[in-house]
Amino acid sequence: MERSLTMELVRVTEGAAQQSARWLGRGKKDEADDAATTAMREVFDTVPMRGTVVIGEGEMDEAPMLYIGEKLGTGWGPNVDVAVDPVEGTEIVAAGGWNALAVLAVADQGNLLHAPDMYMEKIAVGPEAVGVVDINAPVIENLKAVAKAKNKPIEDVVVTILNRERHAEIIKQIREAGARIKLIEAGDVAGAMNTAFEETGVDILLGSGGAPEGVLAAVALKCLGGELQGKLLPQSDEEIRRCKEMGVEVNQVLYMDDLVKGDDAIFAATGITDGELLKGVQFRGGYATTHSVVMRAKSGTVRFIEGRHSLAKKPNLVIK
Repeated sequence: MERSLTMELVRVTEGAAQQSARWLGRGKKDEADDAATTAMREVFDTVPMRGTVVIGEGEMDEAPMLYIGEKLGTGWGPNVDVAVDPVEGTEIVAAGGWNALAVLAVADQGNLLHAPDMYMEKIAVGPEAVGVVDINAPVIENLKAVAKAKNKPIEDVVVTILNRERHAEIIKQIREAGARIKLIEAGDVAGAMNTAFEETGVDILLGSGGAPEGVLAAVALKCLGGELQGKLLPQSDEEIRRCKEMGVEVNQVLYMDDLVKGDDAIFAATGITDGELLKGVQFRGGYATTHSVVMRAKSGTVRFIEGRHSLAKKPNLVIK
């Protein structure tokens, strides 16, 4: 992949974030998602690549755009797999909450796991704890391992986990171990990515969330030198069939090289709402501001980009 592609991809997430942010706190998650999807698709048309969506808004008959198998880009440039989540946290945007992102990842063709839309159990850590955690190990053992790797007592370890009924037992075990918890309502891509940045105060992500989001998070952590392990959790015969089609056994551990192969990948995200790592979109009269991060695995480069976007020549979204 060409180095210049990293900056082109930031424009995609910036556009999606701006349009989704216009629905901030209005209680309409579908409208927020539709606005971001439309904007993301339009900007993709200008990116010099030959991309194929492998993780997107659904199958062709389920989504009008950014569907799995859709071709993106100008039709010239590198052949790449594309994973997108125009709004990672639609309910966050609808409620005006914390940590909603516009997210995408690209890798050389054939290198991203084509994860079906089902649950995935996950454990994610930043660079300091790579190689010391095991998704099959008891919660207490993983917390001890992270504490030791980061040279801190277990009482200082912070775990981020989705606030869901299914996580009640894990939350109980974390509290019994003495570690601290940061519950999140949605957005476990941001939760996983935050484990690699000291300023977020997050040490490890545990629990289950969407499998597509697991692949996106794995690309981010590959760029950051972190680690994510996952296991698909099919909930129906149809989902079990999808796993078999992929060649993935139930309870099989998916490691970084299973989720994103090769030595190169690019991850980009723009804040829609404020979070620990990225500021959300702000509209300031004649312009909007955005805050993004873009990373490339091959070089290890991480760029934070503050954008200022003129609204003078762009029609504002009309909300009825």
